[in-house]
Amino acid sequence: MRGHMDKLLLSAAAAADAGEVPVAAAIVNMYGQIIALAENRMKRDGNALQHAEMLAIQAAMAKTGQSRLDEYDLWVTLEPCTMCAGAIAHARIKRLYFAAYDEKSGAVESGVRFFDSPSCHHSPEIYGGIGASKSSALMQEFFAARR
Repeated sequence: MRGHMDKLLLSAAAAADAGEVPVAAAIVNMYGQIIALAENRMKRDGNALQHAEMLAIQAAMAKTGQSRLDEYDLWVTLEPCTMCAGAIAHARIKRLYFAAYDEKSGAVESGVRFFDSPSCHHSPEIYGGIGASKSSALMQEFFAARR
């Protein structure tokens, strides 16, 4: 299933080419199949809520007709922020796999550590650092080009 991260990194690079912060996310079913794939669309859509995770979760819910995704996993190229961690909890995602850690805005194993909060009603299994070096390099290249 590591191939999922390779596919996501290609999608994240496409987001960067479109001027978006290079983040991509996918919802994967219990058979290891990607059922929803999204990339950041905040700039293109003029909407700060259009994070890749949010879009992938919404697409998966629309595709499955379910309001909860408790048998699905989320793969993402960057540690989710607080907003996305909240959506992951509400959607009841089973497992979260992410690539690069985000010391500034991450909320899973960095920052507020959302899933460790006593007020968090659901915590997925968490696997961080998968393909971190490639994702981090993509982020660094993106922001270096804008300085």
